[in-house]
Amino acid sequence: MSHDAERHPLDLAGRVVDLVHRLGGPGAEAEVVVTRSELALTRFANSFVHQNVAESGVGVRLRLHADGRTAAGGGSVVTPDGLAALVERTLTAARLCPPDPAWPGLAPPVSVPAAPVWDEATAFAEPAERAERVRAFVAAVGGLEAAGYCRTAYRSAAFANSAGHSARGSTAEAAMDGIARAGGADGVARLCADRLADLDGAALGLRAAAKARAAVDPVELPPGRYEVVLEPAAVADLLHNLALWGFNGKRFAERQSFAEPGVVQFDPAVTLVDDPLGGSGLPFDAEGAGRRALTLVDAGTTVAVTHDRRSGAQAGAGSTGHAAPGAATFGPTPGNLRLTGPAGVAAAGDPGATRAAGAGPPVGPEPPVGPVLDAETAALVAGMDRGLLVSDLWYTRVLDTKRLVITGLTRNGVWLVEGGVPVRAVRDFRFTESYPRALGPGAVLGIGRRPVRQPDRVDGVWWDAPALRLAAWNFTGGASG
Repeated sequence: MSHDAERHPLDLAGRVVDLVHRLGGPGAEAEVVVTRSELALTRFANSFVHQNVAESGVGVRLRLHADGRTAAGGGSVVTPDGLAALVERTLTAARLCPPDPAWPGLAPPVSVPAAPVWDEATAFAEPAERAERVRAFVAAVGGLEAAGYCRTAYRSAAFANSAGHSARGSTAEAAMDGIARAGGADGVARLCADRLADLDGAALGLRAAAKARAAVDPVELPPGRYEVVLEPAAVADLLHNLALWGFNGKRFAERQSFAEPGVVQFDPAVTLVDDPLGGSGLPFDAEGAGRRALTLVDAGTTVAVTHDRRSGAQAGAGSTGHAAPGAATFGPTPGNLRLTGPAGVAAAGDPGATRAAGAGPPVGPEPPVGPVLDAETAALVAGMDRGLLVSDLWYTRVLDTKRLVITGLTRNGVWLVEGGVPVRAVRDFRFTESYPRALGPGAVLGIGRRPVRQPDRVDGVWWDAPALRLAAWNFTGGASG
């Protein structure tokens, strides 16, 4: 794709709007998003690159409302015939749909925020540049088995509707996710960034390998409630599920969400902000609404949920800029959630701690076993008399959407902490926990001051996750049952 292709998405969007008016009549309303993308992924397993895949293409998403009925369609053929076919089949689908009395109408012409600066070197990175980071990761694990991926993504998007509103923007990101394996034990390191240059494969590999070596020969502990320190990879799962099920405006309207705006539902240390422009994100959503930072929890008090135009109209509020394909069914959700503590408040524990078996000079006696930790996580661990250090959560599933009770497994390392020191690796647990309860008033004993951006499976979605020290986490059994 040539770099001067930037101007074409808006031209294509306008052409589709004109086709809807011509083929559907003057009463038809349309909104169109056109996206040009460069997506690339370099995968590695058994410590060598086994797959490099890339796609470059254009996608057109059309939503139209005609004769009181609404339908959506999409395609990737942008020839005149291809665009006409997209409009015709979407009009046909609308005629077959039931009436849509809740249609919220189109976004009027409004200004949207300026798009953040995106990194061209990341947008058009070559395979060798991603492979070099894989090479550094593999070299750093020191002979352990390594696997994972390095990806880069670029999107240039434009919006137009038949109310005369238009917008455009571009975004790029890079992410790396790798594991190292030692004797059946895995260690993980992940990072998402606006620039590929900010991904240090060697640093991530060293971290993953040290965690894997420290997780060998785990002991089994009985289930129960334990005080925990959750590392950023584990906290990312909390943010992901809170976003999907808790702050979703449609689920809130249907009373399937725990959220109660105006109520203190979290510990006063917790502030949650969805900040799509905190990285190089697109400045508008699928309905053309501007995307801006939205505070969802302010010092423990739930203050907002996310809306698109439909859920916002039903709630008597406006859109918060969270429309996305599929939101009419599942609901509008945050996709760039940042968890922070009170400004200027240090993490719990010894603020000078820089080591839990391997991260800088030792604090106190040399621990016999434990993972390499960053200074923030080490400080939280140092304040814990007895509990568990948890690297990662996975295979999480919702049991109760109203209370957001989640069951899942730990992975990639759990350690018993005694006297502020990790002393033994522990076998994986199954847990069943209400995420809002675990973060509730009095439950948060410490928050790292520097969130670590964790990648999601979908590019453009990320979680700014600090380490967390929580008063209790409900482990219900071993990983096998």
